Amino acid sequence: MYLRYFCATLALVLSISSIFSQEGQDAPSTSAPKYSNEFLKIGIGARAFGMGNAQVGIIDDVTAGYWNPAGLSAENAPVYPEVSLMHASYFANIASYNYVGFSMPIDSSTNRSFGVTVIRLGIDDIPNTLNLVEPDGSINYDRIQSFSTTDFAALFSYAWAPQRVPGLSLGTNLKIIYRGIGRFANAWGFGLDVAAKYSRKNLQLGLMVTDVTNTFNAWTFNTETFEEAFINTGNVVPQNSIELTRPAVRLGVGYDFNVTRRLNLLLALDNDLYLDGNRSSAIIKGNGLSLEPRAGMELAYLNSQYRKVAFLRAGVFNLQNIKDVDGNEVLGLFPTAGVGVVVKNFQIDYALANIGNLSENLHTHIVSLKFHIQ
Repeated sequence: MYLRYFCATLALVLSISSIFSQEGQDAPSTSAPKYSNEFLKIGIGARAFGMGNAQVGIIDDVTAGYWNPAGLSAENAPVYPEVSLMHASYFANIASYNYVGFSMPIDSSTNRSFGVTVIRLGIDDIPNTLNLVEPDGSINYDRIQSFSTTDFAALFSYAWAPQRVPGLSLGTNLKIIYRGIGRFANAWGFGLDVAAKYSRKNLQLGLMVTDVTNTFNAWTFNTETFEEAFINTGNVVPQNSIELTRPAVRLGVGYDFNVTRRLNLLLALDNDLYLDGNRSSAIIKGNGLSLEPRAGMELAYLNSQYRKVAFLRAGVFNLQNIKDVDGNEVLGLFPTAGVGVVVKNFQIDYALANIGNLSENLHTHIVSLKFHIQ
């Protein structure tokens, strides 16, 4: 009977996302690129990266504000406030990716919870050479200035567990997005996510529809800072516009069991369904839909109080159709690995993940810290 409630929730949010994904397509000043706000799809938490970012069905801690806000009020959600931090550097420390999250129950029964997630992806100290050449043609290096590009998002999460439906929890995110390119351009965006999670014995199911009403980014271009250079080089000068991020559906399933009295194995599988058109690298695509799967496992050691205190993780993500050196299309498999340890109220996690393709050394080290406040 309870599974029926979960399926009904799934049908409802899929219907909503389908309706909203068709609106606004004909607006002349609006565009809906396939790869909009992609920085929000990178992932957060070294535990998640170690498991190939397969988290939607199993997540039940502070990082649920990003992966599936319904997990904040799941059956095994923490009864204390939690804080999580993460840092990662990409492309030989050129790009910096940071995350901080906070969550807490807001009633004594922990049926309702609140969370905040903040993410920043930035590249700093980029040389601005637009004014490098003087009017007389000479080069003046003193005119070089630096700027930063910033992708910033704040997610405000609310979750609750209906008391009449054991095992079911629901959640939503309100997203505020800021994207800036120095003094040249910036955008403000707003969006909404909805989510559900259902647990029964060892089985866990998760659903999240991101950008369910479309996420709107309003771009403003400070054209006087670059218009002359664009015209002289034959580039089109951009105009103020609205960029839409279409809905995407995340489905997750997890199953855990005890291997021995002190070892527990958790298996997780996620599938991301994109509704913004055929993505060139997706392994399954057609009719404007693209499917991208992820999978992971976590082997946990339990102490004498049967509390999980040490973790070994592995996974695969970013499964893509890529071209090999001969130009043939092959399946790219991107493995990940990680470990974790719990010390009193603290949990430290580490992951090694490849964010590029198999022919390039684009591995990054990811470290995150989580602790709860008693």
